[in-house]
Amino acid sequence: MSTPGREFKYRGYTLEELMAMPLDKLAEVLPARQRRTLKRGLKESHRKFLERLRKLKAASEIGKRKPIRTHLRDMVILPEMVGMTIHVYNGKEYVPVEIRPEMIGHYLGEFAPTCKKVEHGEPGLKATRSSMFLPLK
Repeated sequence: MSTPGREFKYRGYTLEELMAMPLDKLAEVLPARQRRTLKRGLKESHRKFLERLRKLKAASEIGKRKPIRTHLRDMVILPEMVGMTIHVYNGKEYVPVEIRPEMIGHYLGEFAPTCKKVEHGEPGLKATRSSMFLPLK
């Protein structure tokens, strides 16, 4: 997270500079895996998602605020997504992800975990049949 007194910079570029960059120039700034993904070209599903996102962003400026839902966990977070709330599917439900400038270059799936931490109960409480019997102390 950026501190209140400092301006956000990603590898020496401000957010405004990143937003003004064309996609191929932006790809050169991103890490290797994301650069490779963007240089090979966006998949059709990713392209449709970006079009939906742009349409929704234009509508939200007018006043209609509606979340966008997606299964695309492998979508690279681009500067134009900053400020949007995207609901990412984690295999069970849609997890709302508020896109911040620090998330640029990561994947959407990184912010919607698919597994929960296992919290076991006490023996005999929501446990297996073998542990139901608790001997008296």
